[in-house]
Amino acid sequence: MENINLENLPKHIAIILDGNRRWAKARGLTTKEGHTEGFDNLERIAKYADEIGIKYLTVYAFSTENWKRSQEEVSWLMNIFKTNIDRYLQRLDNGNIKIRIIGEKSNVPKELVPRIEKIMKKTENNQGMVLNIAFNYGGRAELVNATKQIAQKVKDGTINLEDITEQMISDNLYTAGQPDPDLLIRTSHELRTSNFLPWQLTYTEFYFPKKNWPEFTNEDLIEAIKVYQGRNRRFGARPDTK
Repeated sequence: MENINLENLPKHIAIILDGNRRWAKARGLTTKEGHTEGFDNLERIAKYADEIGIKYLTVYAFSTENWKRSQEEVSWLMNIFKTNIDRYLQRLDNGNIKIRIIGEKSNVPKELVPRIEKIMKKTENNQGMVLNIAFNYGGRAELVNATKQIAQKVKDGTINLEDITEQMISDNLYTAGQPDPDLLIRTSHELRTSNFLPWQLTYTEFYFPKKNWPEFTNEDLIEAIKVYQGRNRRFGARPDTK
């Protein structure tokens, strides 16, 4: 943790886990092997983030758009997720990490649903870092879902139209009760957010390393934090002209 300020750590880091397939192709490996290594690396990085004092880590594991990939690759991803969610329950729970799976549940394979419910129930009282795994997640769908919940309350008469605020919208998102991300990391140097946390990333600092996700290390996370700590976060205020 050389040269980072432990008093100025980002409370919440978001990561788009990009580059598994490119990492595998560059090494003559299969796409399945790339995704497997990507899930292994998530465990390593999550443990390290918890150790250094990060309070929230939200990772983009599978988007609603990823269903458009080949049936073979989607099947691999579902099987890998099923295997790893059981492993995460055993290993990350021992580290006191609280695991939440955020995203749409409607078209998730039936065999995954009880595993998702189990891992969230088993870790809900853990006091360590909160690990949000965005699975079957789409940012616009999240906003639509929040809007429907608020509209239903207006319809039921429990709130008035004038009661709707930014905070109310935040309170109806999957990340309700959590601070917005301070730092977004997208590996493989892709320069876009791809429908990830569009409401929450409004004032987030972005960092785009060239490394693919499976080769992103603890040292790379520290480098990202160092870059974040070198930024001047003004949240829309004018810079100091004194």
